Amino acid sequence: MTYEELIKRLDPAVYQNLKRALELGKWPDGRKLSDEQRSICMEAVIYYEDHHQVPREERVGYLDRGKKAGTACDPSVARTAGNSANGAADADQFFEVKS
Repeated sequence: MTYEELIKRLDPAVYQNLKRALELGKWPDGRKLSDEQRSICMEAVIYYEDHHQVPREERVGYLDRGKKAGTACDPSVARTAGNSANGAADADQFFEVKS
């Protein structure tokens, strides 16, 4: 059985357990996830969500930017090199970074 077949057959309860383990950083029995386990769980969860078309807002790592989207508070927006004379930021110092 390939990794892809395994993910296709993954039970939704197992997916939820993997997702919960990632959120808490530990298994249901309390043992801490190793870095390797965390990486494998993350890969499985992301693959599962993509394959089963889990809505974007329910996926691991989703950030709702809400009304701050496209503003200086949005991490996808970067400052340009210029600084104003008094050190205050003005709207011309920002640009949106599309991913």
